[in-house]
This record gives sequence, structure tokens and C-alpha cells, in this order.
Amino acid sequence: MAVPQVVLITGTSTGFGKLFAETLAHHGHRVYATMRDPAVRNAANASALRTLAGKEGATIEVLEMDVADEVSVDRAVHACVQQAGRIDAVINNAGYSLSGLAEATTVDQVRTLMDTNFLGCVRVNRAVLPFMRKQRSGLLLHVSSVGGRMVVPGFAFYCASKFALEAMAETYHYELAGQGIESCLLEPGAYQTAVFENRVTAADHARTSTYGPVAAMPEKIAAVLSSSAANAQDVADLVLRIVETPAGQRQLRYLITANPTGVDEINSVSAKVQAAIVENFGLQDATRFNSQSASSAST
Repeated sequence: MAVPQVVLITGTSTGFGKLFAETLAHHGHRVYATMRDPAVRNAANASALRTLAGKEGATIEVLEMDVADEVSVDRAVHACVQQAGRIDAVINNAGYSLSGLAEATTVDQVRTLMDTNFLGCVRVNRAVLPFMRKQRSGLLLHVSSVGGRMVVPGFAFYCASKFALEAMAETYHYELAGQGIESCLLEPGAYQTAVFENRVTAADHARTSTYGPVAAMPEKIAAVLSSSAANAQDVADLVLRIVETPAGQRQLRYLITANPTGVDEINSVSAKVQAAIVENFGLQDATRFNSQSASSAST
């Protein structure tokens, strides 16, 4: 059995986050499941996680966290460290989907989306990294999407939020390696979660109406994605494997999809280009994972 890890997960009220929490706890890891308003708005979801933990003798602690609120993020991270003494892995999962024609999506809608999907991860990482640095070990796992590597018409700003996440997570991958901290990306395709039902749509209907037949494109694409969605447990099982992979042996990117997308080819080319960039700037040593930091922290 793998060494139990202390894992903090954002956005665990439903979907991937809930499934990640259940799967990791079932396999003996100590899970801190965060969500907005677990006392009222998400009381039923929080109770379900606690009930599951009680039945299985697993450890799932529910903490309140709104990733769009820096004070809330800091409070939850400090509570986790105070209770568990450390944080071995953080799964940046909180986020939602926004669809519609790009022009018909308002600036406020885009701002709110980025505040959750991208800046939420910035806030969480900034809160946990001082603790991981003291440990000289840790894993930041960012839940991206195949839409973070290719554009899907009708989902411009959702893709943009994931493109931004990809850039940040890969930069962390190079900047943190020398401290024994890993930054990885999970790139799922379409899977059976509440993401389609909870999707926000473009609000400027007047602009949408000027596009004629093209206006139906976002809904058609959403219907195709929903109908082809695969079993989300496959993604949770991959997350378990990533968390349990020994430090220094994890990949930067983990693509998982039931349907061919070509993203694996994009990732292959990107890896070669980025390796050349690192070499051209003479950063090979600075960006090499320091296994001594990670191993000394775990002993």
C-alpha cells in the first residue's frame, strides 16, 4: 500500500472533485475536501462525504473554501496544516464551464470565469507553497482539459481559462523542481459529471441573434460532448495513480480521453520545444527535480 498522503482538493461538492475525494480516501489517504458554504448551500454534499468517510473508516475532513476569495483560501489552507501538520498534494479542481459565442459573452462573465478557473488556482498555490517549501516536497496537480490545448468553437473563454492554467502550471513545473515540489497537469476529455448541466451560457442574446445558424453551434457541440462522455471514475483512478507516484517520477502532463483529439501530438511537440527553450537559456540544472529535497522531507 502507498504511503498515506495529506491531500487538499478544491471544488469537491460535485463532479470530479467529489469523486477524487472519495477515491483517495477509500485508498487510505487523508483528504481535506473544500467547497463553498458547506453549512448551508452545500450542506447535503458535505454530509454525503462525511457519511461515506464514516462508513469506510476513511478520513475526509470538509473545509469551507471559496477559491475566488483569498481570505477564504488562506483560512482553509491554514486549517488543513494545523490539523494534519503538512500538505503533501493539492488538487486544483474548482471550476466551471462557460459556453456561447465569444462576442455574446460579457466582460463580467469572462472576469468571473477567470477568477474561478485561473485566479482560484493562483490563490491556492500561493497559500500552500510556503508550507511545501518548508517540507521541501509537495505536488500541485492542476485539473485542466483537452480544451486547454486546443480551441473548441463556442467555448472560447473556457478554453482561454484552461490555456492560462496550462501556462502557469508548466512554469511552476520548472520554477519549483529545485525545491522538490512538482507541478503537473491533468487533461481530461469529456466525462460524465455535472459540468454540462452546470454550464453557464453567454448572456448577450442580442448579439447571439446576429449570427444566424452559427448561433446554434455552442449547444450542438455541448450535446455532442455530453452524449460521448465517458466514465469519470477513470479520471479519479488516474488521479490516485498520480498522487501515489513517487516524487520525481511524475509526468508534467497526463492526458486522459476516451476519444482521439490529437492533443497527445500537441503535447509531444510542446515538450520538445520547451526542452529546447530550457537548454537555450542554460536552465537545465536550475529546472532539474531535486530528489534529495523530496526524500529528506519524507523521512
